[in-house]
Amino acid sequence: MAVNNERAGSTPLIERRSIDYIPEAERHGRLFSQFTMWMGANLQITAIVTGALAVVLGGDVFWSLIGLLIGQLLGGGVMALHAAQGPKLGLPQMISSRVQFGVYGAAIPIVLVCLMYLGFTATGTVLSGQALGQLFGVSDSVGILIFASVIVLVTVLGYRVIHWIGRVASVIGVIAFVFLFWRLMSQTDVGALLQIRHFSWSSFLLAVSLAASWQIAFGPYVADYSRYLPSATSSVKTFFAAGAGSVIGAQVAMILGVFAAASANGQFAGHEVAYIVGLGGTGATAALLYFSIAFGKVTISTLNSYGSFMCIATIISGFKGHLTVTRMQRLVFVLFIVGAATLIALLGQHSFLGAFKSFILFLLAFFTPWSAINLVDYYCITRERYDVPALADPNGRYGRWNLLGISVYVFGVLVQLPFISTKFYTGPLVAALGDVDISWIIGLVLPAAVYYFCAKKWHSAVPDRLILPVEQNSTQQAKTSGAGRAAAQA
Repeated sequence: MAVNNERAGSTPLIERRSIDYIPEAERHGRLFSQFTMWMGANLQITAIVTGALAVVLGGDVFWSLIGLLIGQLLGGGVMALHAAQGPKLGLPQMISSRVQFGVYGAAIPIVLVCLMYLGFTATGTVLSGQALGQLFGVSDSVGILIFASVIVLVTVLGYRVIHWIGRVASVIGVIAFVFLFWRLMSQTDVGALLQIRHFSWSSFLLAVSLAASWQIAFGPYVADYSRYLPSATSSVKTFFAAGAGSVIGAQVAMILGVFAAASANGQFAGHEVAYIVGLGGTGATAALLYFSIAFGKVTISTLNSYGSFMCIATIISGFKGHLTVTRMQRLVFVLFIVGAATLIALLGQHSFLGAFKSFILFLLAFFTPWSAINLVDYYCITRERYDVPALADPNGRYGRWNLLGISVYVFGVLVQLPFISTKFYTGPLVAALGDVDISWIIGLVLPAAVYYFCAKKWHSAVPDRLILPVEQNSTQQAKTSGAGRAAAQA
């Protein structure tokens, strides 16, 4: 532990690495920081709104709460399995996709992930802009610009600052949520709400889907924040640290959303931020709550922006062979990403954003098959035995394009289409299922099964062990020194 603390203390404030492999000498951090970061990322207004949808769209309180919990556990399990890859590989999540898709082919899901997180950043910026506008007495547009500036700063600083923000956000979030729960319980007959039980499969599955999709959406970048942990870190402990933080934080926020929507008498939808703050009171109390909402969005919006930056850098490095990102280049990347999200937020804060959010939810269908393929390959086919140096070589072990992975991925996307239910697109089988979107279940189960059976027959050769860059260098140095000794003896 002393060595770990020493490493953390010697690590610069501004992150030096981007998509590079993290050498063992630079590994630092504790599992508890995974818990606090993901808890802080979920104790925020968007999670409250997501939970409220289970009631707004027709569910009762009792079964909505159970459905949301089941969805959290299912989706959180998928999310946490990705998190456990970070310490072992020392790489950003999406680079490992090159094993399943090829060095060039991995760009296919990565582009779609970039679009999705760009949209998530934009929607979060709108809600935060409303909170900052109320807090500082300025327009929502000015609030959006203030929030965007903070996101740029934190994203540029990188890993250590993001974790620090996560710890602070967890503390502030817990305090704010305890207070809001107390106020809500004092104004609402919770027992009466829980007694109203009208079970409906469509409403129940909707609640499960809302929570599961929320958790699965973290999959493409969760390992980005566990890759700095020492490689000896237990995969099981990493799984539970990240998964528990995310599940607990999201479930608490969604429970508040369920009760708020159920007691709002139709006043919640369209006035989410104002209604939640109104539960706590006015004056200084309201100002503190607006601050907690905005600060809570800093963590998740930074994760989205940082994840987008990592994805873009991964795409470029795949075609260039290698990419060393300087701090100035990082700043340019981040300004471009946050600038695009801010522009979308400014243009869509009044009308366009609703349709855009539907488009983003539609994009979820494009990376649930990716998640299934990545997890099956890592845990069942290669069993953690990756050749990390080969991930940067289009002519190496994994090649440019992996037709097996790409084909199963395309199949996974197409097979979901009949079951998708969004304003942007609704599949032909949705009505028969009570207007419930179960595409995420189809997108996880079927591609996972197809990839497993196909990869068992046609997967390329798997290394005998996990090959890391440092191990390769050590082997090369041993060969060189051995050759030198032989030459000296001759």
